Order: sequence, then structure tokens, then C-alpha cells
Amino acid sequence: MRPLDRFGSLKVKLGIVIVAAVGVTVLVVIVGTWMGLPLIVCGLIAGLLSLGMIQLLARGMTSPLRDMAAATRAMARGEYDRRVTDTSRDEVGELARAFNRMAAELAEVDRMRKDLIANVSHELKTPLTALQATLENIIDEVVPADQRTLETMLSQTQRLARLVDQLLNLSRLESGAVPFERQHFAVKPMLEQTMRESQLSPDKGHQRVDVTLVVEPDDLLISGDPERVHQVVTNVVHNAMRHSPEGGVVEVIARAGDGQVLIEVSDEGPGIPPGEAGRVFERFYRSDHARTSSDGGTGLGLAIAKWIVDMHGGDIRAEQREPHGCRMVVALPRSEA
Repeated sequence: MRPLDRFGSLKVKLGIVIVAAVGVTVLVVIVGTWMGLPLIVCGLIAGLLSLGMIQLLARGMTSPLRDMAAATRAMARGEYDRRVTDTSRDEVGELARAFNRMAAELAEVDRMRKDLIANVSHELKTPLTALQATLENIIDEVVPADQRTLETMLSQTQRLARLVDQLLNLSRLESGAVPFERQHFAVKPMLEQTMRESQLSPDKGHQRVDVTLVVEPDDLLISGDPERVHQVVTNVVHNAMRHSPEGGVVEVIARAGDGQVLIEVSDEGPGIPPGEAGRVFERFYRSDHARTSSDGGTGLGLAIAKWIVDMHGGDIRAEQREPHGCRMVVALPRSEA
């Protein structure tokens, strides 16, 4: 029972409790005197009734605090699904609502932590298992240690190296250990260099995809860290190339926006499943199509790109491209210098 929830201030509630206690005391004394009861008896009755009423009202006022204490103990045991009643409109109610938001965020962090452990274990286990099987076959003389077998082993070690390198990059970004040097630099030369590097990349399938570049106007400038922005574009372009079919085209368009430079990267791949556009930037997220293909991706490139874009105060989003494919839009601060 919480009859005081309708009031929007803890001070008002305390005032109501005090006034009610005084009112009960006065009423009992008046009635007792009228009935001829001794004053001491009237005082005892008034005190008991006042204490009972105060206990009833105060219990409703402090119940969210007791609920929060119990929920905190549950969270210490790893139970993040506990919530407290937040119907009160006063400061305690605001605290309860903030507590519930914190609990929901902790539950999401715990889910992401468990997913990260499971995904890292899976991503490390896959190439290690392949390496182990290949080495066992060589030792048992099931397959010869020829160039093709060694290239397969090299591919798996390169995948492990990419995974570890991107995990370290993401860890440094999240901890703020990556230096950030904001400069004014031209977009077109940076994008042209990224296109050349992408075509020379040893990643599987990159040589089978054409990349086109359009920059309008040619003198677009970005205010940001050139090395970090280059990393964003590289990750997004590599992601598009991995998901493009053989003979497909990846289109890169840079144009001026409202105080921003918009870099759009479009591919002709399978696109994004409905309702999952916001999840593509989660660590190790992969669509069902990506999980069934061996494209060499680590599932960390877009997560790293989002962290860097956020550092610049920009925005990155994924859109479905008609009739098929995906479009990544990166918005970064534009320089007028």
C-alpha cells in the first residue's frame, strides 16, 4: 500500500506524515477528554495510533529503497532481471527509474560480455581446429606438405592474426589509448589510396570485385584524424567487397552534407536482414548468410569503424539498398578551411 505515490516531492510527503500524526494526536486527545479519559491514557492512545499511521505511510515511501537493496544483492549474484516499482513521482521514484535503467543497461552489458566470450572462443577455435587437422594429416602422411597445404595453413594463421590485431585495436579504442590528432585533410586523396589498397588486399574475393569512386566536389575537406578515418573507410570498403558477388561493383561516393562529409559505400551483396540494420555494428555480429560463408571476416571491422566515427562526433548507419545490397553511410565533420 503506497497512498502517497501521487505526490511529487519527498518533502511534501514528509510534511503530510507530520501533519497527519499531529492531527491524529489532537483528535484523540479531544475525543478522550470529551469521554472523560485521563490525559495520560489519551496520550498513550494517540501515540500508538500516530506510530501505526506513520509506519503505514513511511513503509510505502521507503519500499523502493528496500527493493533496490534487494535487487542490488541479486545483481551481485549475476541476476540482472530484477526491477523495482517506480510509480512514485518524488525523488525516490526518480531514483527507482534510474535504477531500472541502470539494471537494463547492466543486463545488456552482461549479454554482450557472454556473447563476446562465446564469439571469441568460436572465432579462435575455427582456424586452430583447421590448423590442427592439417598438421595431423601431414604427420600421418594423409596429405603431403605441398604448397597448396601450406597455403591453407598460412591462410588460417593470417585469419588468427587479423582477429587478434582487431581485438587489440578495439580494446585500445574502448580504453581511450588510441591517439587522436584532429587535422584538416582532403577526402579524395585518402579515398583513392584506400581504393588502391583494397584492390591489392590478399583477402579472399577482393580481386573479383570492382570499386568505383566519385567525390563531389573534388576539394572536400574533413576535420578529423587522417589515420583513423582511413581505417574507417578501409573497414567499410573491405566489408562491402567481402559481401559482393564475383564481378560485382562496390560504389564509393563522397559528397558534402550539412556541415558534414557523407561517404557512402554501396555493394551488390545479399543485403541486411529486416530489423538487423542496427546490429551490424555489434562485435562479432554476422548475418545468417555471413555465418555460412568463409569470407575471412572477423566480425570486428564495423564495430571498430563505429567507435572511431563516434570519437569524431560523427554518425555511421547501414541501409538496405534496392533491389538488393547494402549501403553504409559515414558522416564526419566537414572542414571549411
